[in-house]
Amino acid sequence: MYSLDHQILRTDTSGMPLEWIGYQEAVHLYHLGRVAFVLGEPIYRVRGGINARTGRRSVIEVNSIIATRGDPHVRRKVKRYTPPLSNRTLFARDAHLCLYCGQHFPVSLLSRDHVTPLSQGGADTWKNVVTACRRCNNHKAGRTPEQAGMELLAVPFVPTHAEYIYLKGRRVLADQMKFLLAHIPRSSPLHQRLRLQITEA
Repeated sequence: MYSLDHQILRTDTSGMPLEWIGYQEAVHLYHLGRVAFVLGEPIYRVRGGINARTGRRSVIEVNSIIATRGDPHVRRKVKRYTPPLSNRTLFARDAHLCLYCGQHFPVSLLSRDHVTPLSQGGADTWKNVVTACRRCNNHKAGRTPEQAGMELLAVPFVPTHAEYIYLKGRRVLADQMKFLLAHIPRSSPLHQRLRLQITEA
């Protein structure tokens, strides 16, 4: 069994990834009878009280991926979904690399850079932001990469719903990554990164 901080991937009954939940919420869904089926490996075994009639203790085994009933119209919402932009998910999208110098940095040394600066009419959106180390961001200042003589190493993109679910995950397990990979477009820059993580796991 795993430590209690591992997250469970919740999907709808068609297999569409919905969100990450903790083990307490997962147990609640099992108790309510909303779990339609499970995938992945069992990661928790939660013991409850003892039945006065049978003398047996209740046990709920929680898998790493659970599909739940009662999520109407989710697929329609997912198709027109634009994920909220945050530094945490932006840095995860760009693999914690500065997209100007190409070096890997801890979160404390990273920043959000607007490719077209806000002062020049740029927007604070996924397609106009990249991860930059503080040094490169300070050097670029209020200029475009071309104006600053800096090369952008990758084109920024808007994550799909499944990609965003992956980016929000903490300590994503190999079976969860494999499942999410099937929902991520083959053309996505994240596709190769996920495959690499599965190989290394």
